[in-house]
Amino acid sequence: MTLIAINVLLEPDAATVDRAKAVNSQLRESYPDGFSLDATHTPHITLLQRFVQTEDLDQVAKVLSKLLSTEHSNPWGSKAIGYYDLAFDNLALVGIVIQPTPDLRRLQQSIIDVVAPFAVEQGTAEAFAPRLDGGAISQPTVDYVNNFVGPRTGTNYNPHLTVGIGTRDFVDALKAEPFQVFPVRALSLGLYQIGDFGVAQKKLYDLHHC
Repeated sequence: MTLIAINVLLEPDAATVDRAKAVNSQLRESYPDGFSLDATHTPHITLLQRFVQTEDLDQVAKVLSKLLSTEHSNPWGSKAIGYYDLAFDNLALVGIVIQPTPDLRRLQQSIIDVVAPFAVEQGTAEAFAPRLDGGAISQPTVDYVNNFVGPRTGTNYNPHLTVGIGTRDFVDALKAEPFQVFPVRALSLGLYQIGDFGVAQKKLYDLHHC
């Protein structure tokens, strides 16, 4: 049984992407070994991460497309309200916090429900898109997907847009600065294979254009 780690995600508007790339550039100045936001690190807002069998991908895409054909995209908008980070070693994985809305939570739950029949528990690093530098997929990345449903869904869902990796001191200073709230719109919804640090590395399907 071959598994693949998938991310069902919202692709945001150009203005939001520009904001994310600007912060990413700052982070890479503090930590040049961090990733840039590019074709293999697509700026996105995760709705669901799960492991499924590779042979079921077409079916997963089909049920998602059917679900989304009944959805209206206008309520998928929200606003960016600050930064968050996940610490590891002396570094931090940084994201822009998106305010959760009832519509985003409802959409997430609908996606969880239609993907559930295909979901496989306890996936491993082999299910992820390979790192471009040939390195190993980090265990926290694997654990994050295995523990996504429940800890990161429903009332626990905190949408965000990951923007890069920075040094601890730089990220602490960044979070201490006043944050300018800005609107976030969704342009499309896609299905991706996940890479290390949860990046949207490989697009598998376009599911819905807003």
